[in-house]
Amino acid sequence: MDQRTLTSRRRDKVWLDSQAGDIETFKVLVAQKTRREDWPLSAGVEKNVLLYDGSAVRDIARDPEARRELMAEWVEAFTTGPGVIVIKNAIADLSVVDRATEVFNAIVKAEKEGGKAAADHFAKPGANDRIWNSLQKHALADPDNFARYYASDAIAMASEAWLGRGYQMTAQMNRVNPGGKAQVPHRDYHLGFMSPEQMQAYPGHIHAVSPLLTLQGAVAHCDMPVESGPTLFLPYSQSFFEGYLAFGRPEFQAVFAESHVQLPLSKGDAVFFNPALMHGAGNNVSDDIWRMANLLQVSSAFGRAMESVDRDAMCKAVYPALLAARTSGALTAAEIENAIAATAEGYAFPTNLDSDPPVGGLAPKTQNTMMAEALEAGMEPEAFAALVETQAAKRRA
Repeated sequence: MDQRTLTSRRRDKVWLDSQAGDIETFKVLVAQKTRREDWPLSAGVEKNVLLYDGSAVRDIARDPEARRELMAEWVEAFTTGPGVIVIKNAIADLSVVDRATEVFNAIVKAEKEGGKAAADHFAKPGANDRIWNSLQKHALADPDNFARYYASDAIAMASEAWLGRGYQMTAQMNRVNPGGKAQVPHRDYHLGFMSPEQMQAYPGHIHAVSPLLTLQGAVAHCDMPVESGPTLFLPYSQSFFEGYLAFGRPEFQAVFAESHVQLPLSKGDAVFFNPALMHGAGNNVSDDIWRMANLLQVSSAFGRAMESVDRDAMCKAVYPALLAARTSGALTAAEIENAIAATAEGYAFPTNLDSDPPVGGLAPKTQNTMMAEALEAGMEPEAFAALVETQAAKRRA
């Protein structure tokens, strides 16, 4: 093998392009069947999805060894298995769920009256009602109910199984109202919130790591028959390496449309799945079911830097130097870009999605982009400093 061939192969392996992923390989992958005998701790299999009994989960939670065995089974389900599990009766006391529903309804009403209407990342505006950061809002509105709700062994064990100790819980309430339309099938946060162009800037091993950084879940706040549009899943699709780039293409969307599964849920059930699993909320074709779920997005403790850094202060301090270097030609455009990367926040999250909503895509504008645009426009340092303060205020919860 000559040197050019070797370097080209390495490049293509590390830097995926927009057409990465073979559709025939994908079809074979998602044609797999879930066999009950391979999952001895499950309560059964329905439509290729593993079911677990919440009462059994709570009993197992009291035995440290049995607890680890169940969590190990869930890890394998998320990785090489169907990628999704349903825990029936995950929250045993339905009065806790009902009270949380009352809290969420009150928050939605108050936010609408205040002129705030939250939108969904993957659905058309107006298709549903959403509460960003329902975790914090729930805790502040009714601390006792919050504590009882998140005391759930099912929520804690699923989170710990996939992410280990120190996981970070976030939540967003989503209510799909009668007539609400389906989401576009997708993968989820992190790479799933990027455009194909943005995804291609990340090397292949990051495409493999992204699903390990978060766990997706949802708690049903009402009975969800199929006509109310519970989430559609494509079991085993999480194992398709090129899926972040591929799943938006028509041929992959067509496979999803033909092969997805959809399970009815009961109030108090919980579903957890690998964020790389192709999924999307369904159409609510009912006349009278306001389908409410509390969406849980749990993150690894490892998704953070070792030191706390005041990037707002750094940006305000470094901006005048970069502006002068750009004006004088002391630094090239590429060198300025390198300096910005070491100075400004280059990622849009975490943020307050109520006050810092997505701009032209699925994510808000980053501090990095804001700084680059200000330099390009020749913004005065004082004006840029004010812009930094404004953005910082928007991001605070």
